[in-house]
Amino acid sequence: MGLVLWHSLFLFLSLVSSSWSLNSDGRALLALSKNLVLPSSIKSSWNASDTTPCNWTGISCGKRNNVVSLDLTSSGVSGSLGVQIGLLKYIQVIILLNNSISGPIPQELGNCSMLEQLDLSENFLSGEIPESLSNLKKLSSLLLYTNSLSGEIPEGLFKNQFLQDVYLNENKLSGSIPLSVGETTSLRSFWLMHNALSGGLPDSIGNCTKLEELYLLDNRLSGSLPKTLSYVKGLKVLDATGNSFTGEIDFSFENCKLEKFILSFNQMRGGIPAWLGNCSSLTELALVNNSFSGQIPASLGLLSNLTLLMLSQNSLSGSIPPEIGNCRLLEWLELDHNMLEGTVPKELANLRHLQKLFLFENRLTGEFPEDIWSIRYLRSVLIYSNGFTGKLPLKLAELKLLENITLFDNFFTGVIPPGLGVNSPLQQIDFTNNSFTGGIPPYICSRKRLRVLILGFNLLNGSIPSNVADCPGLERIILKNNDLTGPIPHFRNCARLGYMDFSHNSLSRDIPASLGKCINTTMINWSGNKLVGPIPPEIGNLVNLGVLNLSQNSLHGALPAQVSSCSKLYILDLSFNSLHGSALMTVSSLKLLAQLRLQENKFSGGLPDSLSQLVMLLELQLGGNILGGSIPSSLGKLIKLIALNLSSNGLVGDLPTPLGNLVELQSLDLSVNNLTGGLGALGTLHSLHALNLSYNRFSGPVPEYLLKFLNSTPSSFNGNSGLCVSCHDSDSSCKRSDVLKPCGGSGKKGIKHRFKVALIILGSLFIGAVAVLILCCILLQNRDSKTKSEETISNLLEGSSSKLNEIIEKTENFDDKYVIGTGAHGTVYKATLNSGEVFAIKKLAISARSSSYKSMIRELKTLGKVRHRNLIKLKEFWVRGDSGFILYDFMEHGSLYDVLHRIRTPSLDWSMRYNIALGTAHGLAYLHHDSVPAIIHRDIKPSNILLNKDMVPRIADFGIAKIMDQCSAAPQSTGVVGTTGYMAPELAFSTRNSIKTDVYSYGVVLLELITGKTAVDPSFPENMDIVGWVPHALNGTEQIGPVCDPALLDEVYSTVEMEEVRKVLRLALRCTANEPSRRPSMVDVVKELTDARF
Repeated sequence: MGLVLWHSLFLFLSLVSSSWSLNSDGRALLALSKNLVLPSSIKSSWNASDTTPCNWTGISCGKRNNVVSLDLTSSGVSGSLGVQIGLLKYIQVIILLNNSISGPIPQELGNCSMLEQLDLSENFLSGEIPESLSNLKKLSSLLLYTNSLSGEIPEGLFKNQFLQDVYLNENKLSGSIPLSVGETTSLRSFWLMHNALSGGLPDSIGNCTKLEELYLLDNRLSGSLPKTLSYVKGLKVLDATGNSFTGEIDFSFENCKLEKFILSFNQMRGGIPAWLGNCSSLTELALVNNSFSGQIPASLGLLSNLTLLMLSQNSLSGSIPPEIGNCRLLEWLELDHNMLEGTVPKELANLRHLQKLFLFENRLTGEFPEDIWSIRYLRSVLIYSNGFTGKLPLKLAELKLLENITLFDNFFTGVIPPGLGVNSPLQQIDFTNNSFTGGIPPYICSRKRLRVLILGFNLLNGSIPSNVADCPGLERIILKNNDLTGPIPHFRNCARLGYMDFSHNSLSRDIPASLGKCINTTMINWSGNKLVGPIPPEIGNLVNLGVLNLSQNSLHGALPAQVSSCSKLYILDLSFNSLHGSALMTVSSLKLLAQLRLQENKFSGGLPDSLSQLVMLLELQLGGNILGGSIPSSLGKLIKLIALNLSSNGLVGDLPTPLGNLVELQSLDLSVNNLTGGLGALGTLHSLHALNLSYNRFSGPVPEYLLKFLNSTPSSFNGNSGLCVSCHDSDSSCKRSDVLKPCGGSGKKGIKHRFKVALIILGSLFIGAVAVLILCCILLQNRDSKTKSEETISNLLEGSSSKLNEIIEKTENFDDKYVIGTGAHGTVYKATLNSGEVFAIKKLAISARSSSYKSMIRELKTLGKVRHRNLIKLKEFWVRGDSGFILYDFMEHGSLYDVLHRIRTPSLDWSMRYNIALGTAHGLAYLHHDSVPAIIHRDIKPSNILLNKDMVPRIADFGIAKIMDQCSAAPQSTGVVGTTGYMAPELAFSTRNSIKTDVYSYGVVLLELITGKTAVDPSFPENMDIVGWVPHALNGTEQIGPVCDPALLDEVYSTVEMEEVRKVLRLALRCTANEPSRRPSMVDVVKELTDARF
């Protein structure tokens, strides 16, 4: 027993003595390992029984066995960095790069006074950079990049003469760059990119005369770049991409050492300085997306080491300097989106290392130099949207690296080199809208890498090569509007093919059954050809198909039942063929259909009730068939219909009353049938713009709302002898009708007689009214100014006072709890009246004694007469004292701003966003081009686009900005109207609005619909709005992923809608062009939006 006790005591004393034998640095490391989670391979070597930690993994010691280095780079360490780190008094190097360490940097790190190198990069550290790091007076290298550090950069950090390398990039740092940075005179590398820093670059940076690298990209920095940069004579890299720097490049370098000079995506202006030509070591010069103007300096031709020259998206003018051809090492030349003119200098052919040439969206003309096509390293040539002429040389086909050649919207002629594709790993070809002749190169997809082939709107002939149908990577093929003949080739390898447009050619023969192999196709448009035979049943395999357009061919047979498997179809157009059978039963299961066009065929079988299942239907075109039967009442359930054509079908019976539910209907054609009865069911269709009821057997009076068509298109009522017009003395519409007789009247003679009587009565009333007015004027002259003003107001008031009183009562004298919106022009309240009607009422601050008050009233009366389905109807208005009240219908879904940016309910899919964009465009086009005089909105934005219960957009506040400018209660009005982020750039220099300023604002709204971001989103770099951010994020590509609302991108990815989004995005960028002359009209916008989908 005693022996066992002594043995246990011996073991205990041995353990205690071994623990005591480990030195203090070792004990500090063991304590540190309690917070750090070390991999077993490291932990096993950190042995407490050792006397020193000098042999532990990752540890190095000095002569006295003190730890001088801790290096666990890429070792799989996690956990947090404990306060024990501060106990390592002699440590000189700490490197924990590329691990998974989280938590804050401990303040105690500042106790490591001998520390020279600290690298905690590529971890998950958070919190602020501790101020205590300012105590590390020997620190020469501070690397904290790629973490989640926040807060400001400590001012004291730079009070260190030895600090050479500071890498704080890729964190969440905010605040400004410390002014003390100039005290670190040894600073060599300063990396701050990818943070949220704001303010300017301090002038004191000029004291850092040894600075070689300055990376500031992707922050929120602003102001001018300081002139003191001229003192940093050894600067090799300056990258300030993606900030909001302004002003000109005011600094210069006498003995320039610059290797990279990158200021892209800022707001800088002025000319490109000629001194850059002295920077003989410069390899990269990028000034993309600024406002630089003037000519490209010829001195840039002196840059013999330049590999990248990017000057795109500026306002550069003049010609391309031929001296650029002296930059013999140039690999990337981007001059797109400028105003460059003249011809492309032949000297560019000297750039034998050139890989990418971007000259698109300029004003360049003349023949494109043939020798450029001999540069063997060419990969991408994007020269579209210019005025180039000439032919493509045969040697183009010899390029062995060419991947992308995009030439659309030019004037190229001649044949496409027949060998194109044999040697080149082509991925994208777009020759749209030129004058190419001849055939499509037969081996264009020989290298099997082609993704996009677009040759539309040329003069090509011959057949479609079979090589194209066996291209495994092909995603899009557009050959429309040529003169191609022969059959559509059999598809053998088309699993990735998503978009096919062969429309408006002369293709013939049957539709190949092999089309059924293209299971990921979302869009097929083969309209306007000479295709024959039936539609193959294999079409049902295309379960992702969204658009099928086979119209204007010579197809026959029945519509295969398998079409019902194409459940994603939203456009089906088989019009102008010779198809027969009862197709409507087949298509009734396609619940997503928005456009169904089957007109001018031989379909029969009546209108089935099952059509009412197509609740998404906007357009139903069935004219020119032999359907027969009557119009079912169930058709009234298609409440989203905008266009309905049932003409020439042998329909009989009366119009069902539920047709009156189609309140969104704009176009209705029931002509050439045998329909009977009255037109009462149509009297509520107040959105109609086009109507044809001719050649039926309708009878009875024409509803009052339809009388307008009697004047505009009287032939709409031809061939209906039983129809008549209920004439009243005040009703001038029917009196001018030569088509229909008055109801119960005696014809034209009676009408003329009553017209004469009415003229006599009106004349008498007019004379009496003039006399009364003269008398009133005499009386008014004797009254004081206050009474005169009040009387004027009284005479000009509109609307029922009792209704206004009820509104005041129901809103508790406009209590804030009834507010549903506020804006620059007033506050909007919700009022629910005793009748159950719900209204929105806008309260305006006006001056009833303003000299422009009467003009304001006239404007309001004019606006009250404006009628369009996409404009909010001004129902009534009142003036009381210095307040105006305008009554509108209440919109159930609030504003587009609410749905898009606040509540996001209902969620907006692409169809909704598109319809909102199109409806808003229709409304603006009406204001600009159909109103006399034209009405300029002056404040288009999402909060002024309201959405009713069916998500139909209605523009609000049109004309209000002008009215408030005329009659504001404010003491002064500057004339500048609009909202930040939506105002066109020319309004910075002029207060004059135009329809093109509305177009700009509308373009901003389009960008919001696509991106889901606000016009001045907080995620943008400081002083950057959505118009600047989108091109910045696109970076010269058409890949919508970087800018698309993630929810929208998930919906449209790899579908036909993705191309629609891309087209609308292009339109938005055109609408927001800097120059008003480059923006389309709203009529053009409507057309382009319509073409984008149809």
